[in-house]
Amino acid sequence: MSRYLSSDALARDLAIRDLSDPAQGQHALQVVVDSVTQALAQAWACDTQTGRESPVVSLDDNYELLGYANDAVTRDVRYTRYVDAQHVLRSHSTAMIPAALRALASKANPPHDVLLSYPGMCYRRDSVDWQHTGTPHQLDLWRIKHGTDAPITEADLEDQIARVVTAALPGAPWRTIPAVHPYTTHGREIYAEWNGVWVEIGECGLAAPHVLRKSGLDPDEWTGTAMGMGIDRLVMLRKGIPDIRLLRSTEPRIAGQMLDLSPYKAVSPLPPVRRDLSVVVGPDVEASDELLGDRVRDALGDDADVAETVEVLSETPYEQLPQAAQERLGIQPGQRNVLVRLVLRPVDRTLTDEHANVLRDRVYAALHEGANAEWTAVTA
Repeated sequence: MSRYLSSDALARDLAIRDLSDPAQGQHALQVVVDSVTQALAQAWACDTQTGRESPVVSLDDNYELLGYANDAVTRDVRYTRYVDAQHVLRSHSTAMIPAALRALASKANPPHDVLLSYPGMCYRRDSVDWQHTGTPHQLDLWRIKHGTDAPITEADLEDQIARVVTAALPGAPWRTIPAVHPYTTHGREIYAEWNGVWVEIGECGLAAPHVLRKSGLDPDEWTGTAMGMGIDRLVMLRKGIPDIRLLRSTEPRIAGQMLDLSPYKAVSPLPPVRRDLSVVVGPDVEASDELLGDRVRDALGDDADVAETVEVLSETPYEQLPQAAQERLGIQPGQRNVLVRLVLRPVDRTLTDEHANVLRDRVYAALHEGANAEWTAVTA
């Protein structure tokens, strides 16, 4: 895998519509952003600063200033889209916060109590399933307060969690569990219940002193909360949307329902097409749902939304394969045979077997490293 995005890949990523941006068209995600931001601003009677920055951010803002260790796994090219040696496509909306804190610190008379609300699309290498996408939308909500007489505490954090979840998911059961984040203390993950399943919708904590200090705010004088919410999942749970791909559908019967928070009315379901691929991968390829899922998206290109799920079913090293299988696959010592299940189901059209085979072969060509190939629709 190349460390840096090609110019074509970067252009393709930057051309993807940010559903949270009103300038790119109306969408229900924006309603959720406005609802939770207004709920907090009205409850606290504080200043509100909203922002929307370029998705290309510095390594410092994406990692260093937030406290990520130099060897943090999230920095790996397998998970982060590097633009060049100093820049990435932001992997979380929190990458916009250091600049916001620096701007606050530079003011001659900064507000003593301010809510930072920063939504935006992020770029991940992620698994393919009903609740994951390589371009999720997130919202960071940080309350930053000056003064030592009434500093921000865990009680304020609990208040913020309750108000945000209530505004986004009225009446929904929710809970938190302790979690560790490099940019918070007393960290927590937030879950909401949907159809009997607990779904993670965000993470939060108190703003870590080192983040404030590195941004120019004295942590002896400034305190705050730090919260990041998954807007896609909030909208899905609020409307009852069963598949994250529906958020981007252009099918009129679906797209027309993505303008507000009214309950989603299912359109006629389309049949799935399953293709199991037996591929050979090298020792440097990690056979995880997330990493192979990202390669599948790249292979499908404009048809990436057709992939409903990508699942690794099994993994067998060269030495454990029968000789007949070794010869059939063209596998070499050090390589592994991976069985991948690819489920294809467009949200707005029926997929023919012929087209499914073409898509299957594109995925197969992107994953298979064996000397022999097995094609269904095209020849190598």
